[in-house]
Amino acid sequence: MKLRILATSLVFCALTLTGCAAGPKEETGMVIGGVLGGLLGHQVGGGRGQTAATIVGTIAGVAIGGAMGRSMDDVDRMRIAATLETTRTGVATTWHNPDTGYNYRMEPTRTYERAQGPCREYTLDAQIGGRTEQVYGTACRQPDGSWRIVD
Repeated sequence: MKLRILATSLVFCALTLTGCAAGPKEETGMVIGGVLGGLLGHQVGGGRGQTAATIVGTIAGVAIGGAMGRSMDDVDRMRIAATLETTRTGVATTWHNPDTGYNYRMEPTRTYERAQGPCREYTLDAQIGGRTEQVYGTACRQPDGSWRIVD
């Protein structure tokens, strides 16, 4: 469970708000998801099971990262940024992407100030291929007005 949430959150970060990596979205998501899944699997496994946990984590990360990379497009990224910018804490925004057929629900859950500007914790439910993936994260507004996922 932790693997899915962590991998999805970090892949989401890389693919949606920050532009952290270049290249096709699906491939980027697969690479980032695989690396993060492998690292998390390595930490979870112990002794002889550590290698198996690393392999399973990598495979799961690749699958989740690829799905998230395929699913998000520019319209979805704009909706996410608009939700972070304008939606009150505790109020959900939902949308349907007619190009992909996917449904999203995003809710800012906490807002706080840092010296650099506001930050918002959120949950994002992405319904992709009949399955719902849930992402928890924190995004902070950058000086240029864009939102960036933070650790």
